[in-house]
Amino acid sequence: MTARVLVVDDLLVNVKLLEARLSAEYYDVLTAHSGHEALEVCARERIDIVLLDVMMPGLDGFETCRRLKSDPATQHIPVIMVTALDQISDRVRCLEFGADDFLTKPVDDLALITRVRNLTRLKMLNDEMLMRASTRRSMGIVDQAALEAALQQNRGRIIVVDDHQRSASRLKEVLSAHHDVVVEGNADAANTIIPDGKFDLALVSLSLVSSDGMRLCSQLRTRENTRHLPIIMLVEPNNEARLLRGLDLGVTDYLMRPIDRQELLARVQTQIKRKRYSDYLRNRLESVFELSIMDPLTQLHNRRYLDSHLNTLVTEAKANDKPLSVLMIDVDHFKSVNDTYGHDAGDIILRECAARLRQNTRGLDLAARVGGEEFVVVMPETDRVRAALIGERLRASIAETPFRVNDDITLRVTASVGLGSLEDADETPETLLKRADKALYAAKRHGRNRVSADAA
Repeated sequence: MTARVLVVDDLLVNVKLLEARLSAEYYDVLTAHSGHEALEVCARERIDIVLLDVMMPGLDGFETCRRLKSDPATQHIPVIMVTALDQISDRVRCLEFGADDFLTKPVDDLALITRVRNLTRLKMLNDEMLMRASTRRSMGIVDQAALEAALQQNRGRIIVVDDHQRSASRLKEVLSAHHDVVVEGNADAANTIIPDGKFDLALVSLSLVSSDGMRLCSQLRTRENTRHLPIIMLVEPNNEARLLRGLDLGVTDYLMRPIDRQELLARVQTQIKRKRYSDYLRNRLESVFELSIMDPLTQLHNRRYLDSHLNTLVTEAKANDKPLSVLMIDVDHFKSVNDTYGHDAGDIILRECAARLRQNTRGLDLAARVGGEEFVVVMPETDRVRAALIGERLRASIAETPFRVNDDITLRVTASVGLGSLEDADETPETLLKRADKALYAAKRHGRNRVSADAA
């Protein structure tokens, strides 16, 4: 996996050592020798991960990390603190300052490469979500206040998969003060529970007696609704082979037994916070995508989606020799509604018209709002005769039931409907819509509140 790593240490020998190890794994390595220099590099370069020494003169690693994580432009860059401090409280302090992980000196090669690999993998997934929109600001991907609110939700839902009763009880006792914890001793049972449990994190023991924790990790990674779930492996000492296998499967992090209470809480909180950041980006991206194809007022598809999807429907209908029809619907005298009762009343009419269109069409039909008061319904596998009946049903659903604007105002509204059907192999989406539009104007010329079919 190619990534750009920034190594920050005031001692040249430490920088050279880490640079050599990472370069051997084909990482692109940049270097800095102070906290201030690190901040400058991150501000001007694309950095995928920072390896940051704790003990540096001037701006130390803790403060450098805090500044990186408090700046919206750099807070998404993973930071691994590298420390010679031997107390577990010192290492946990790294995580409390916002670091994503820590390594202790002398740096173990396995820990170095696995931590860097996992964090860069996650960052690249997040970057991919951001890149699907043109820019974060113009597409509204990141709302900093909403993001901070999401990250400040501290309490998470965790499942512990461990069949050693004393170990599982201790883990639950430690975690329950801060999180909601479910304990399951069997990996197969956990595999059934997790997909519907809305968990934020899974802790999975690799020394299960009656089932296979490694297989559970693999299954969670291959299932769509759990493949983003953070997984922390609980590993026995000197079990590096299974640890490496788990990391290759996509496990997020690991803890070596015996497990320190402070490190457990810190790593769990880091993983939950990281998941919420990814979930926030994913949800925002889905919202932006939905806005690009949906009309926000009526929640029908918009003209952009209609133009792209109609072409597919026409192509499929011709290829399979199936009928296809289009209804174009226009609310009669809609301008007078806005002029008389205001645009809020007009919006209520349009939303209710859209609701009645949905109620009277099939799931495979495509309903879209294409103009101010104009709608289109595309009906696959529907010939002219059947389409005329559906058009009449839609017209009647609008005309027969008054629209309630408020407690004092109820309006009767009608709509005109134009019908166009697929006639020959040379038909295009544009000509089909034009014929439905021509029929709509015929319906309006002949008195409105009627269905008119255009003859090819």
